[in-house]
Amino acid sequence: MPPALISAGSGDRPRTFVVDTNVLLYDPRALFVFKKHDIVIPMTVIEEVDRFKKDVNETGRNARTISRYLDELREKGSLRDGVQLPGGGMLRVDFATHGPDLPITWGPETNDNRILRTVLRLNRDLGGNVAFITRDTNMRLKCDAMGVPTEDYENAQIPIDEHYTGQVDRDVPTQMVEAIYSEGSVSAESLTGLFPQQFVILRADGSTTHTAMARYDGKSNRLKLVGRHKDGVWGIFARNKEQLFALDLLMDDSVQMVTLNGVAGTGKTLLALACGLKRVADDRIFRKLLVSRPIFPLGRDIGFLPGDIEQKLNPWMKPIFDNLEYLVSTRQEGNGGRGGGRNAGGSNGGGGGGEPGFQMLIDQRIIEVEPLTYIRGRSIAKQYLIVDEAQNLTPHEAKTVLTRAGEGTKVIFTGDPYQIDNPYVDTLSNGMTYVVERFKHSPIAGHVTLKKGERSELAELAANML
Repeated sequence: MPPALISAGSGDRPRTFVVDTNVLLYDPRALFVFKKHDIVIPMTVIEEVDRFKKDVNETGRNARTISRYLDELREKGSLRDGVQLPGGGMLRVDFATHGPDLPITWGPETNDNRILRTVLRLNRDLGGNVAFITRDTNMRLKCDAMGVPTEDYENAQIPIDEHYTGQVDRDVPTQMVEAIYSEGSVSAESLTGLFPQQFVILRADGSTTHTAMARYDGKSNRLKLVGRHKDGVWGIFARNKEQLFALDLLMDDSVQMVTLNGVAGTGKTLLALACGLKRVADDRIFRKLLVSRPIFPLGRDIGFLPGDIEQKLNPWMKPIFDNLEYLVSTRQEGNGGRGGGRNAGGSNGGGGGGEPGFQMLIDQRIIEVEPLTYIRGRSIAKQYLIVDEAQNLTPHEAKTVLTRAGEGTKVIFTGDPYQIDNPYVDTLSNGMTYVVERFKHSPIAGHVTLKKGERSELAELAANML
């Protein structure tokens, strides 16, 4: 079933959409989401796509997919004259290179300007019934200056203000709050609109002091009291309710996928690593703690750094190593670990000979740290898999990671949708946002948005003010 139509094609009157290169490289199936509307691909776009075909990353795979789609459509008829699409519209490749002249202030002849001339000519020839679809902000600005309708590609995007946070407040009778404390769980029949594994803050008749924190079990339709984890997890204690919610999901093996997002310093990675070490090293529920993060962009060669693969990987994985060192040193010092939410390097926790304290865990293969570059084709069974900086993934890359999970594997995505380095995704279209939205109805998945920074007062102020 094709994805929902973007907003540009939601009207009743058939229109013609000119599609930019960045749209096709982001989503090759964009060719099939416009339903009854016509699509025009400028020849310049075909040439730009061809430049990416040999890339070994996700963009290269998308470029090759586009070429295959177009070749399959070409077998049905002439792309110059137009080929019928499954949704009812026509797809045509525009081979003309001429068009209205652009103002001299628009600079030299470039591919962008060639595409803009095509858009201008089509808009003139078709009586203004043309819109340009591009993910390039500057291209949209130029079209607006020329008076040509233009829109972002909104298919699969999720409005940032409507993101699922994983928690909700509900006013309930006082008896319900008292019952969940005395019995550990209560029926949720009186509450509607809850998602599986969603956290519910129950307020007794609207009180701000008489409250209870519960998690909704969709299978039994009951609310279960959230545990306090008073003994901590690997020396880490929750410092706020969102961190407590995160620990509740991370330590529940029935929840096979957990997504944690929030601004820098909220403790996403530290909490995930602490729970992973607890379940692997102490409880031995999982065989290994596998920690990975995109070497941006996903698939980029890391051979420009000296040394073997471990030495090449070290600079990219330094944030992970900092958290591991802090966890190990805190545990060894036995200081109670008042560091929930901190992302500090800590002291050198031993290991002898200047080795970091966590090196022993790596040598014993309790922890394995690797880039996502090499995950395609793997089958990961009985492991605790943490994917850090997941906001830099595309939806297809996130799918690739999740489909690697074998029997008994738990997957955790951590990231901040406001700190994206990948030029092909944004806060609305990145893989983590996509996964959160798609899995919020699943009983084996849970999500928490962490809000309060705990790294330091300065770090929290910077995250909120800058």
